[in-house]
Amino acid sequence: MAGRKEGFMKKFVNFLKRHAKKISLLAGVTAVVALGAAAASAWGPDRTTYTVAHPADHVVFNSIVDNPNVGDERNFVVVKDAANTNAGGWQDDITVQPGKEYLVRIYAHNNAASELNLTAVNTRVSASVPTTTGKKVPLSGFVTADNAQPKQVWDDISFNSDKNFNIAYVAGSARIYNNGYAAGGSGKALSDSIVTSAGAQIGYNGPDGKVPGCFQYANYITFKIKPQFAKSTNFEVAKTVSKHNAFDWQENVNVQPGDTVDFRIKYKNTGEVQQDNVVVKDKLPTGMSYVKGSSKLYNAVNPNGKTLSDNVTGVGVNIGSHAAGASSFVVFSAKVAANDQLPKCGTNTLTNTATVSTPYGTGDDNASVTV
Repeated sequence: MAGRKEGFMKKFVNFLKRHAKKISLLAGVTAVVALGAAAASAWGPDRTTYTVAHPADHVVFNSIVDNPNVGDERNFVVVKDAANTNAGGWQDDITVQPGKEYLVRIYAHNNAASELNLTAVNTRVSASVPTTTGKKVPLSGFVTADNAQPKQVWDDISFNSDKNFNIAYVAGSARIYNNGYAAGGSGKALSDSIVTSAGAQIGYNGPDGKVPGCFQYANYITFKIKPQFAKSTNFEVAKTVSKHNAFDWQENVNVQPGDTVDFRIKYKNTGEVQQDNVVVKDKLPTGMSYVKGSSKLYNAVNPNGKTLSDNVTGVGVNIGSHAAGASSFVVFSAKVAANDQLPKCGTNTLTNTATVSTPYGTGDDNASVTV
């Protein structure tokens, strides 16, 4: 049997160590709720285990290893996509996606032999929903009872993604299912205190904390979790050039000494959040000079162009805020040097680079002129 050190018995802590365990993959559905198979995870504490043929002689939760419905009861917390209404699909580790919700299930079964008439008192179920952000976020479920030995048992699951995220409890989603007061396909609502340190009190005849021993009195508790991903802050920068007033935008054009060309710098907010104070700056190479008064800004607000300062080739120009999906173009002209003022004899390739700065980083692109 796998477990953790006894010092890790307190509630609502994040994973520090994980221990592998193996369980039977059973998909039997004989209880009120549709139950699925489970995979490997971590549980605790180390405790004596029992079987259907030889149940416990005292109040203890989730310690039978051959439960025909859930397999090894120590694996009593599982999760699946909430959109999956089939009986199976339960997992210990699940890959999450933006916009989806996930259904967590906690199983609570008093393993005391039925003929002993031992009822667990002040039985509570709780779950830790950490605020941790990462690519792997754990969740632990707990079942406690004042007269249980051990008083508390726990099991872990984890949510995974290739992007950073955190998880949040969906308020009002907790429900309990059993063969007593919560019988039927829809069960009964359970308090949101399930995700607090106090937990939510459960029971067979009502949420009174009393759970008799036997399979008949087992409880299934579910609630929903929603992953929360940071919104994308991506943007694009594209630099092109054209012969003056030709509006034939390319990455390179061929011109003669003394010609004028137009440069166009495109910025587009491809992220999901507004980007403020976007600054566009261009660095002209030796052999080219900026044409004063030529800078203009084109976008949805300025379809006919707005005159900008001449700082585009200096400290840069601020083109304002851009909502998700919005784009702007900064256009200006530059003059190629005379033949005797070019950097070298023969063919010259003059490359200049545009840089766009946002609160979320910088990007650049270049275009060239062949003289």
